[in-house]
Amino acid sequence: MPAAGYTLQTGLAALISGNATFYLGKVSNQSVVNTSIAYTQYKQIIFPIVSDIWTNNNNYHLSTDWRYLKYPSLTFGLGIHSNLDDGYTLDYSAIRLHQTIMRHIMGAFYAGLGWDYDYFWNIREVDTPAGVSRSSFERYGSRTTETANGPVLAALYDTRSNPVNPAKGSLIKIDFHIHPQVLGNIDSWNSFIVDARKYFTFPARSNNVLAFWSYDWFTRKGRVPYLLLPNTGGDPNSNTGRGYIQGRYRGNNFVYLEGEYRIQLTRNGLFGMVVFGNAESVTKNGIRDVNVIAPGYGAGLRIKLNKFSSTNLAVDYGFGVGGSRGLSVNLGEVF
Repeated sequence: MPAAGYTLQTGLAALISGNATFYLGKVSNQSVVNTSIAYTQYKQIIFPIVSDIWTNNNNYHLSTDWRYLKYPSLTFGLGIHSNLDDGYTLDYSAIRLHQTIMRHIMGAFYAGLGWDYDYFWNIREVDTPAGVSRSSFERYGSRTTETANGPVLAALYDTRSNPVNPAKGSLIKIDFHIHPQVLGNIDSWNSFIVDARKYFTFPARSNNVLAFWSYDWFTRKGRVPYLLLPNTGGDPNSNTGRGYIQGRYRGNNFVYLEGEYRIQLTRNGLFGMVVFGNAESVTKNGIRDVNVIAPGYGAGLRIKLNKFSSTNLAVDYGFGVGGSRGLSVNLGEVF
């Protein structure tokens, strides 16, 4: 369907979006495929194909994240102490090809292997701040191209009732990304990501949901490409840090926690609302700044678009520190 979107990093966006849910067996979790093509107010092109596929009897789980981006966007340097006025445009094009397959081990546990390939080209700074002799990107070691290529070790525990709009259950996903220099990476480096979520029906006999999300992202060894450093909104769905623009904080490590209360306003579920709060911190080049926390909070409206999959149109307005604030529009829940 044709749609419109908005985030602080993209401005207004016109897009054609598709969302499909289905079952590949009489006993299987719900499989989901999302895709869209968008052109934004800031002349960005965004084309993702993202899916979570469960085979019959949930024997295998296949995760796909393929994207093309033409993405001039703001960057604010490294660390937790940057200001909004430090932002300037970093223009680039990118291809992301991430694929993982996991085998059922026991209960709700899965483990498997994957491969990640990221390629950035035509990277250039557009409007660096006046009076700054060298930008943070230049000091970090700027290049016109950046590549990340390597295998992934993955583990998953998933008991969610519906991956699109969970009412109960848990998810813990652990990925260890390996990027050896022999595969074309500029330097050998690794990253470790833990994505943990928990959902409660609260009160017990209502349709309201209390949800919690922790997203922790650590890198070690070598030089990580600047555009792949952990950052606000750097998760696969660009949803961490409501109240802040994507890329607002960037560093070697990223720690994040969010809570949200989802309230059904009408009996048929057509309209709902949420209130949320979050907190994030990053470290810069090994400096331990995780004791400095950037909080965010806000509220949003939900409109049911697909009763079968429980897909909502999510419209949120968030606030952060230092005057940070803004609107975001998503197809589906934030987490």
